[in-house]
Amino acid sequence: MKLGFDNYSLRSFGWKAGQFVDYAASLHLDALLFSDFEVYEKLSDDYLRDLKRRADDHGIALYAGMLSICPSSVIFDPKRGSAEDQLRLCLRLARTLGSPVARCVLGKVDDRRSPGGIAARIADTVKVLHACRTEALDSGVKIAVENHAGDLQSRELLALIETAGRDFVGVTMDAGNATWAMEHPLHSLELLGPHALCTGLRDSAAWETPDGAAFEWTALGDGGVDWEKYFARFAELCPHTPVILETISARQFQLPFRRDEFWAEYPRRRPEEFSRFMELARGGPPRPAPPDGLALDPEFQKAELERSLRYCREALGLGRRDLPRSAG
Repeated sequence: MKLGFDNYSLRSFGWKAGQFVDYAASLHLDALLFSDFEVYEKLSDDYLRDLKRRADDHGIALYAGMLSICPSSVIFDPKRGSAEDQLRLCLRLARTLGSPVARCVLGKVDDRRSPGGIAARIADTVKVLHACRTEALDSGVKIAVENHAGDLQSRELLALIETAGRDFVGVTMDAGNATWAMEHPLHSLELLGPHALCTGLRDSAAWETPDGAAFEWTALGDGGVDWEKYFARFAELCPHTPVILETISARQFQLPFRRDEFWAEYPRRRPEEFSRFMELARGGPPRPAPPDGLALDPEFQKAELERSLRYCREALGLGRRDLPRSAG
């Protein structure tokens, strides 16, 4: 399995794509996901081809991405044009960089409270995907929609890609965001793994609260996910999918599901699946709130990513096999 990271893991450094390639090469990694357009110094084909050659020289596979393609999402940014234009741009970047996928998202948990709820946002996203189907098929790049920031539960994401068309749409599987959607990451893996083209992985610690539950993302190995079990199943369901770490530590979230109004945003909830999430929440003690500003500290971000990479290599045996166990 290729091992790498999402540039968002080091979001406070302000680095550009070439700097990320050099950093990934220094850690002897196999893959790198550029999850936004701002990471590039230019969007010209010549620049992108040079970037690809630079990555190829170090044996690093590049994966291209963007944020929201849903024009009605609260996080959609129109500054680069329509959702269709932005997705077509991402497809061009992916093709030029040699990326097999164009990663994108619908939105975030707030979209569940928008007019028409998440079903309306899914419908808007599918329209954009249908409009770009020809370009995706012609480019040989598959569009990989992520379960992002609590926007979609796994069955909702599966319905989205089924409606859009599995011939050109798959999944970016985010284990941390599964927790935000009140799903156990291992359960999310069972549903999304067969369709996973890319990933965004970090650990989660969860605990019960008077209102419901809370969770905090952590470096891999510091939370409540059984990663040995996770990757044993990962190897069966999607062995050719890259293991992309997206560490976002020192942030806590509340899930006040003991309030009646909370469940209006989840009309298709399944009690048996929620009970799997509660296995995670009941297994962890409450955590103190992280210090203000820690999540944005660049050296903290770097330390959390590198600690996660070491855990993947030393405890899980992921990544290049010709490296000493202490590499990275």
